[in-house]
Amino acid sequence: MISRLLVAALLPSLSLAAQRSDSLPLKTTRSVDFTTSEGTWISLDVSPDGQTVVLELLGDLYTMPVTGGEAKRITAGLAFDSQPRYSPDGKTIVFLSDRSGSENVWLCDSDGSHPRALTKGEKNLYASPEWTPDGQYVVASKTSMPIGSVYEIWLYHKDGGSGVSLTKDDKGPAPGPPGRSTQNNALGAAFGPDGRYLWYARHRGGFGYNLDLPEWELAIYDRQTGKVFNQTDLYGSAMRPVLSPDGKWLVYATRHDAETGLRLRNLSSGDERWLVYPVQRDDQESRFTRDLMPGSSFTPDSKALVVSYGGKIWRVEVPSGQASPIPFTAKVHQDLGPLVRFEARVDTGDVLVKQIRDASPSPDGNRLAFTALDKLYVMDLPAGPPRRLTTDSVHEQVPAWSPDGQWIAYVTWTDQGGSIQKIRPDGRGKAQRLTPEPAFYDHPVWSPDGQRIVTIKGPRAPRVAEHFGPGYELDWLPAAGGAPTRITPISGGGRPHFSRDLGALRRHRPARAYQSDGLHPQLRAQSRALSRGRGPDRAGFEPGARDVEQLRVPGRAAPGGRRAAGHQRGGHGGRIVPRSPAHPRGRRFYRLDGGREDRVLVGGAQLLPVQPRAG
Repeated sequence: MISRLLVAALLPSLSLAAQRSDSLPLKTTRSVDFTTSEGTWISLDVSPDGQTVVLELLGDLYTMPVTGGEAKRITAGLAFDSQPRYSPDGKTIVFLSDRSGSENVWLCDSDGSHPRALTKGEKNLYASPEWTPDGQYVVASKTSMPIGSVYEIWLYHKDGGSGVSLTKDDKGPAPGPPGRSTQNNALGAAFGPDGRYLWYARHRGGFGYNLDLPEWELAIYDRQTGKVFNQTDLYGSAMRPVLSPDGKWLVYATRHDAETGLRLRNLSSGDERWLVYPVQRDDQESRFTRDLMPGSSFTPDSKALVVSYGGKIWRVEVPSGQASPIPFTAKVHQDLGPLVRFEARVDTGDVLVKQIRDASPSPDGNRLAFTALDKLYVMDLPAGPPRRLTTDSVHEQVPAWSPDGQWIAYVTWTDQGGSIQKIRPDGRGKAQRLTPEPAFYDHPVWSPDGQRIVTIKGPRAPRVAEHFGPGYELDWLPAAGGAPTRITPISGGGRPHFSRDLGALRRHRPARAYQSDGLHPQLRAQSRALSRGRGPDRAGFEPGARDVEQLRVPGRAAPGGRRAAGHQRGGHGGRIVPRSPAHPRGRRFYRLDGGREDRVLVGGAQLLPVQPRAG
C-alpha cells in the first residue's frame, strides 16, 4: 500500500509524451495477496437495475451483488482507480485513474473491460465524477497539480472533448475565511431526476490550516441560467450530496459535536432529521483529494441508501435510518514495484552534537553546564569531556548555578507537564524535585544569597497541546523546595535575573529581580524585593548576560550615606537617547540618567561614558 501511494504521488509529474504509452512505466517485481472483509474510504455506486454494487478498494475496482458476497475485481495493476459511478443505462462505469501517468477521468464497460480515457491532461487532479441523467455527459471536479485545492466542476461529453467549466464564475458568498480567494471550491456534483439542476458543495478559497466552521455549504447550479443558489446554512458544514432517483430525498454529510453524520432532507417539505449519526470522519481540514466524504448511492427504488463507514458497507433504510450491514469479502492482489532497499551506516559511537543550549558557566568559571539533545551536561573548562548529570528520560533544560556553585537548578518537561529540579554538579546523588505540582517552568535563577529561586511559570495544558497563550507569571520558591509564590503576572517570555546593590546601598536595600520583555533591549523591572545582594563595585554585566540582562551600574554615595539619584535606572527610568548613533552591531543606545554616574548602555556590548545632562 505504501509503495502504491508513493507511485500515485510521484508519477503524475512524468511527461506522457516521454512514456509513449498508456501504462505506468514502473515494472512490477513483487505482489501481495490477502482476503479482507473491510475497507477504508470506500466510494461505491448501485447499478440502475439495483442488482450490483461497484466499489473501490485499495486502488482497484470491484463489483458484488447488492445483497453482499464475494467482491470480484474488475480493474487491476499499479494504477490507482477510484470513485466509480454507473452510467444511467448501466453499461459504462466512469472512474478516476492515474494509469496514464497522471490522474484523469476514465470510462470502462460495466465488467471493467475496454478502459479508455475521457480526459487526457498531464497536470490536473480530479474528484467525484458523475453522469448527467441523460447519460450524455460526465461532470467532475478538477484542479491543477501538484497540490491544487480550488476545484471547479467541469462538463465533458461521453465521447470526449476538452470540456467546459460550469462553476468558474461562482464567486458569490460562501463559507470560508475572510480575505481568501474569491474563487469558490466545488466538489461532489450530484443530480436528481431533473438534469437541469446540479447539486454540489462549495467553499470560499482553497485549502487552509486551522479553519473555523462552517467551511462548506450545499448549492444548486442551474444549467440553463448559470445561476447558483445556496441550500444550507449549518455550523458543521454540508458535504457530498446524494439525491434519490424519485426526487424526494436529499442525503448529505455534516459535522455535529466533533463527529460527522448523514442528514436526510425531505425535498417536498424541507424537513430534516438525522439518517445515521455518527458515521466516519470527513476531510474538511485536509486537501479533500478524494472529496470530503466517500461516494454513496440510493437504490433505484429510493427506499434505501447504500453507504460505507466504519470499514463496512451498509444498507440504510429511508426514512427510518435502520442500518443493516452488507457483508462482503474481497481477494486482494496487489502488484508492487521493486523494493527500494539500500544499506545505510548507523553510527553506534559517540554522537557529535552540533547544537548546545543554555550554556551556563559556574560561578568560579571552571565549569560549564549546558543541555544537548534535551539532556543536562557539565564539563570542565576549557575542554573537558561532557558528563551527563542524570539518567532520567525527561527533557532537561536551562541549567542555573547556585551562587556557591554547589547546585544546578534546571527545568524538566514531559507530556504531563514540567517541574524545577536541582542536582549536585558532580552528579552524585539523585536530582531533587523542588516544585510539588506540574506546570510549565522556564529560566530558573537563584537569588544572590542562594535561598530562593525565581522562575517563569505558566499553565501546562496549552504547552502540552502545542499552543501558546496567557497566564504566565514570575514566581519564587524556596531553594530547598516548596510551592511557588507569585511575584507578579507577566506577558510571557523573557529571562528573569537579579541585580546587586552596590556601594553604600549594600546594607540598606535588598536586591531586585528584573525581567526582560524579550522584544526590546530595555529592561522591564519587577520591583519585588527578594534578598540582600553583594557584588563588585563596578559597572558591567553579570556573567553570561545577554543584551541588557543582568546589568550592574555602581552608584555614587550621597552625603549621609543615601544613594544618589539614578542608580539602576536601566530598569526603572532609562530613556532612549533621541537620534542616538547606531552601534556597530545594529543596537540602539540607551541612557542611564542620574548624577556623575551617567552611562550610555549598548545592548549586549558595553557601557560608554557620556556627558551628563545640563541641569
